[in-house]
Amino acid sequence: MLVVKALHISLVVAWFAGLFYLPRIFVNLAMVPADSPAERERLLLMANKLFKFMTPLGVLAVVLGLWLWFGYGFSGGWLHAKTALVGLLVVYHVHCGIVLKAFQTGRNTRSHVWFRFYNEMPVLVLFAVVFLVVLKPF
Repeated sequence: MLVVKALHISLVVAWFAGLFYLPRIFVNLAMVPADSPAERERLLLMANKLFKFMTPLGVLAVVLGLWLWFGYGFSGGWLHAKTALVGLLVVYHVHCGIVLKAFQTGRNTRSHVWFRFYNEMPVLVLFAVVFLVVLKPF
């Protein structure tokens, strides 16, 4: 079970790297001037490759997290709260894919300022999850 836990933590770290960086690319995409198609295409390529890379990492992190949950049991309200937050991260991840498609098709209407706030959501969830796991408050 410790191997599963070590893999889970490693995959979560890798997934979060993508969750932190992809919205940062969105900030830059929202700031690209209309007369700079090469810059836009380069950022779209980076965002697309990152999304395709981080998606399997997130899936594997969730699968191993469920394995640990079933392996150790369902006790503790903190675990249910953590699971709800992970569900929120999955929704955020999927929404990042929707935002990426909007940029690819030229349908994004949000500003770089909006994406700067959007970029902070996984940081807040990470803090909450770490505190829940370490402190197990309920």
